[in-house]
Amino acid sequence: MDDQTRLEIEAAAFRRLQQHLMQDRTDVQNIDMMNLAGFCRNCLSRWYQEAANERGIEMTKDAGREAYYGMPYSDWRDLHQTEASPEKQAEFKVAFAQNVGTDKT
Repeated sequence: MDDQTRLEIEAAAFRRLQQHLMQDRTDVQNIDMMNLAGFCRNCLSRWYQEAANERGIEMTKDAGREAYYGMPYSDWRDLHQTEASPEKQAEFKVAFAQNVGTDKT
């Protein structure tokens, strides 16, 4: 497989992941993703922002989130995010403490 084809396939897979998380499974909360996988939609939006910045494209955190979420993050949060239970919050604190330094959550 040539590099351009690989790049196009990777981009298509990313777009499908984004569609899955943003349209197909809006019920899955970011804290659930963080607790199970160690990343969430916010991580993906930050990675998007960082990739743009690495290529000399100025993008803020909010702009990266809006590019990934397809709307301002506050709108997404109001539409889809629910309050995390105390148990999920405690699980996150444990998981975060174990993963500090492995990624910027």
